[in-house]
Amino acid sequence: MPLPAPAPRKLEHLRDISLRGYLREDGLVDVEAHLTDTKTYGFPSEHRGQVNPGDPIHGMWIRLTVNEDMVITACEAASDHTPFAVCPGATSNFARLAGLSIGPGFNRAVNERVGGVEGCTHLRELLAQMATVAFQTMWPIRSRRQAAQRAAEAKGAPRKRPALLGTCHAYAPSSPVVRKKWPEWSDQPPEPAKAE
Repeated sequence: MPLPAPAPRKLEHLRDISLRGYLREDGLVDVEAHLTDTKTYGFPSEHRGQVNPGDPIHGMWIRLTVNEDMVITACEAASDHTPFAVCPGATSNFARLAGLSIGPGFNRAVNERVGGVEGCTHLRELLAQMATVAFQTMWPIRSRRQAAQRAAEAKGAPRKRPALLGTCHAYAPSSPVVRKKWPEWSDQPPEPAKAE
């Protein structure tokens, strides 16, 4: 176990999230997320009657379809289990995410379209993780694009700023990863030449 042993405790709540990225035959990527909340105990619900241990309190799905430029072409959501009967009424609003670009400002743009009463907190929480899965799933396509770009650069075309630059600790301009991978974008001096 990577964490230290915990204090004595009792499991009360389970949230299971699955995220899957699919490369479609048409070159697009589908990212699907499924969220399920359950309790280890039963309780009465004013809106659903008795909720037994293990019964889903939340059971929600969301799918993003993304193109090679990381633009959402479609978004669909469904809520199979909710605490209130009105909750599924928000799912159709997630179609408003079509046209958004996954990149800087994504979370803000999501909140502008499906924030507050226009959406569902739980579905919105999944979207940042889904964006990461979209990048991971799109990697083979983007890798081929980068290889073509490198070939063009070898013929004299200017090199573009890497999209990953500045997106995490490893890709910080001060990182040794950036210094080695993209020295022209590093704010560190070049690595000294190794003596042979």
